[in-house]
Amino acid sequence: MRGINLFIFTFFLFLPIQFVKSEIIVLSKCDDKQDEFLKNEYIFNLNELIMTRNYVYKEKTYQKYRLTDLSVKKNNTYVRNIYEENGKILTHKHGYPQFYTQILFEKGKQEIFMKTVLNDEEGISKISTCKKIEKFKDES
Repeated sequence: MRGINLFIFTFFLFLPIQFVKSEIIVLSKCDDKQDEFLKNEYIFNLNELIMTRNYVYKEKTYQKYRLTDLSVKKNNTYVRNIYEENGKILTHKHGYPQFYTQILFEKGKQEIFMKTVLNDEEGISKISTCKKIEKFKDES
């Protein structure tokens, strides 16, 4: 019996105890310089390093894109991998090595930018301003 108690004590003593902390930032009610949306939100999960964008086009914008692309949906969601660099959150590069785009966001700020790189020349333009920022921290 003493051997079993010693084993159980040792097992729990060396059992790795982990506290998982995750941070989720939700930017919602985001406007857009080019298009109109009923819903436009960005969800950044900094623990899983993914960004989810959910949006619903207004009818006029939906019809504009539907004219040239029949695969366009009125409601859409897409997920991108993200990483942090110099206090900024960026999506992974989308495109080719000589020309690519990334979505750029800074913690605590309402603006979302598009970073465009062509032959090592970088350009940054604001694509959206969000009216609501929510931060969630989950510990388990």
